[in-house]
Amino acid sequence: MPYDIDDLSLRNEALMRRYASLVVPPIARWHRAEVTGLERIPQGPALYVGNHSGALLSIDTFIWGARVCLDLGVEHVPYGLAHELALNLPLVNQLLVPLGGVRASHENAAALFEAGKKLLVYPGGDVDTLRPWRERDTIKFDGRAGFIKLAMRHRIPIIPVVTQGAHSTMMILHDFPQLARALHLNERIRLSRWPLMLTFPWGITFGPSPPYIPFPTKIRTEFLEPVWLDFEQADPGYPQDASRRLRWKMESALRQLALKSSPRTP
Repeated sequence: MPYDIDDLSLRNEALMRRYASLVVPPIARWHRAEVTGLERIPQGPALYVGNHSGALLSIDTFIWGARVCLDLGVEHVPYGLAHELALNLPLVNQLLVPLGGVRASHENAAALFEAGKKLLVYPGGDVDTLRPWRERDTIKFDGRAGFIKLAMRHRIPIIPVVTQGAHSTMMILHDFPQLARALHLNERIRLSRWPLMLTFPWGITFGPSPPYIPFPTKIRTEFLEPVWLDFEQADPGYPQDASRRLRWKMESALRQLALKSSPRTP
């Protein structure tokens, strides 16, 4: 029986602690994971905003979420506002909902913020997580600013979360946006990209790969300083401007993390 993706009471904090202490550590070792900036995470409700990588397997989220759980406490681990298509998939539903996955909606976000919880959004969605490998050290928000409006509406800070390396756990050779438009995939299944992917053990697949074994790439995550928006700003262009500024800030941090992974020259 699938879980109700709008039931906010289904998060199992005891399970989350066990998962963080027993399941995630071997994954983190496989990726030689580094998580920094935890001391920047504030108390109270907040909106984590991250760059999205790894196609349907967002392995970095589990790694840094476990680190937050173990170092700061489960109350700082965010609920994840997720695409209903992904949350309703068999097995994915049973895995993510007890860990805090909920349908992305204004109603769910409002209820969680009012309860003092933290939330996670990946504004770029499929455009970001299905970007080609050659663009692995860029961030694509695709002009989206709804998350800025969400933070302003609830007067909460944004915590930027930047991860480098997770988009090399597989390789997207091309994302084919034109094909996705021609097939009306956004209207049918809310996907605006249809990727050509290289994963293990599936090899090359046309379309989102089944769950894959991630390549052992090093993954680095950094929490940046919280961003407080101008909650009194009435300019209708402000959300878009704030979204662009945040993306530039996060992309700059992403490229700094990428430099740490670059081979050193003599």
